Amino acid sequence: MLILPSRRQFLTGLGAAVGVAGATGAYGFGVEPLHRLVVTRYAPSIPSWANGPSLRIAVLADFHICEPFMPFDRVAQIVDTTNALRPDLILMLGDYPAGKVAWQKLPLSDFARLVEGLRAPLGTYSILGNHDWWDDEATQLAVGGTPRVRKILEARGIPVLENDVIRLTKDGKPFWLAGLGDQEPFEYRPISIADLPGTLAKVTDDAPVLMMAHEPKIFPWMSKRVALTLSGHTHGGQVRIFGRSPAIRPVAGHDLAYGHRIIDGRHIIVSGGFGVSRIPVRFGVPPEIVMVELGQSAPDATTS
Repeated sequence: MLILPSRRQFLTGLGAAVGVAGATGAYGFGVEPLHRLVVTRYAPSIPSWANGPSLRIAVLADFHICEPFMPFDRVAQIVDTTNALRPDLILMLGDYPAGKVAWQKLPLSDFARLVEGLRAPLGTYSILGNHDWWDDEATQLAVGGTPRVRKILEARGIPVLENDVIRLTKDGKPFWLAGLGDQEPFEYRPISIADLPGTLAKVTDDAPVLMMAHEPKIFPWMSKRVALTLSGHTHGGQVRIFGRSPAIRPVAGHDLAYGHRIIDGRHIIVSGGFGVSRIPVRFGVPPEIVMVELGQSAPDATTS
């Protein structure tokens, strides 16, 4: 027999549901994006890195600096926390300015001054993301050129790799660091400047290759010459529930929204990044510094 709830029971249940929804919303808008910061660690076993060095890489993605979601004291916290992890190499994966969600944009020159304080024996390297292009009116009008943020970062001693590579060595063992041009640099034009064949053509020996690619959508077509691809862009979907990011569509049938994925023996790690875009909310994917340990034995993914 169906027993209907009393009016009091109904109103109590409705109030509880509203309270839960309100608390969840307050957390997603006011707590996780603004106050949480986690370190997510990966130690993938990659056969093509067998001859590479033991390497600790800090990956920083999608700052989207603005008030109130990514103010400069938050950037300073990220820099200090990253340095305390003592990485061998620091990689910044693009999207430094805020998107349209920003309440108040902040000067990129001041951001560059802060990230200049990042410290790693092998240095700090970067690539650009779509918002670094979209935020630059001159490059959008010209459908080309050099975004201002690139000049600002390089003036602070942070190289920006655009379809380029650099050969690095640790403990006498070499590896290549590669950076792709952005795949979506023009907001209203479907044009990519990523040149994967041209970039890999600059690799001149058989040392393993790390690839920085802002958008992970290129990964299903990544060369097996690349040991590990590192990407951002997705923010993990900003809302992640039960291991799924409903806002992010699969790419060629593959879920590349977040985390460590392996396709046909090729490895990618997609960072959830720090900032927000479109809507100012994060839920289930807190802002994160990604620490990748290569050539070491550890659980594949842990968060602290």
